[in-house]
Amino acid sequence: MKIEARIGELLKKKSLTLSTAESCTGGGIAALITSVSGSSEYYKGGIVAYSNEVKTNLLHVSVNTLGKYGAVSRETVIEMAKGAMNTLKTDCTIATSGIAGPTGGTQDKPVGTIWIAVAYKEDILTYKQDGDEGRDMNVLRTIHYALTMLLEILK
Repeated sequence: MKIEARIGELLKKKSLTLSTAESCTGGGIAALITSVSGSSEYYKGGIVAYSNEVKTNLLHVSVNTLGKYGAVSRETVIEMAKGAMNTLKTDCTIATSGIAGPTGGTQDKPVGTIWIAVAYKEDILTYKQDGDEGRDMNVLRTIHYALTMLLEILK
């Protein structure tokens, strides 16, 4: 069984709802979650927050957080996750922000640096993905890690 179907079964079994707050994955996580028949029972929606303006206005990421740590940081994805759960009124969420490439990297945050936060009520797991395997692979790896983290936090 595919991971997105296993997640759906767990969410239904526990009567939990899910939202997503995606930057570098551009809605890819939401697309996989909603590829499962019946996902409307647990998936409420997602926000693709590619710009900092959307991160602050819709996900309530602090301007101070963005200024101090940047969009690609543990602090920002935690705030994105909390913001998505609050805005979309869900029990769980996945948030991603990173530099998929091939451009946009810096000395401190090279291409392939991606932060993931997965929240289940008050619990939040974070993961920093490093290494550049090309834009498509960087995004696919992030989606896989994010779904794996969600599955783990739900168990």
